[in-house]
Amino acid sequence: MNGPEARAGWFVTGTDTGIGKSLASATLLYALRARGLRAVGMKPLASGCEVTADGLRNEDALLLQAASEPRPAYDDVNPYALLQPLAPELAAADAGVTVQLQPILDAHARLSAMADAVVVEGVGGWAAPLSTDLDQADLVRALDLPVVMVVGLRLGCINHARLTARAIAADGLRLAGWIANDIDPQMARADDNFTLLRHRLPIPCWGRLPFRDRPDPAALAHLLAPTSV
Repeated sequence: MNGPEARAGWFVTGTDTGIGKSLASATLLYALRARGLRAVGMKPLASGCEVTADGLRNEDALLLQAASEPRPAYDDVNPYALLQPLAPELAAADAGVTVQLQPILDAHARLSAMADAVVVEGVGGWAAPLSTDLDQADLVRALDLPVVMVVGLRLGCINHARLTARAIAADGLRLAGWIANDIDPQMARADDNFTLLRHRLPIPCWGRLPFRDRPDPAALAHLLAPTSV
């Protein structure tokens, strides 16, 4: 494979929580599938799950599972499903769960075996920890993946994006590109802010997702163009 497919995956992080990482990740999966690739998603840890007949299920993880082809088992998409909608460290403590790397690595290996590319979505912003002694940077190193940053376009996004990019670099990891997501339809001069971000961030922009009340990742896939990593 050539271009972005050669690394067979990315870790998707964001400038904050609630800025559309899941939408961007699912849209990226559809964009990769449009290239003829087998692409599957993963949400290693998800807090804020619902109790179902099949066990705990997370809305974002289900979105990634639905966007995947072939369709992976839910437990591989989301190895750690936590009930409470809290910071992962708190949700895990409430559940009596100790988040460890190995179950995530094992699930990722199974996903990699069935696909050409795996899109792994992180939690919250880059510095949000997974557990008492496990940061997202530790997971990304273990998975050996480049990072894609989702920037929610709202007031303050330039600062948050630049700080996040610097933090990723300071952790010794590679930032392959960024995706803009219009999360605030009332944002003043959103286009100008997007232009400033393109000039300030030293990495390729993979695309911009427009605001939608009910966004459809499949319909937005043509707006993303992953570049070589």
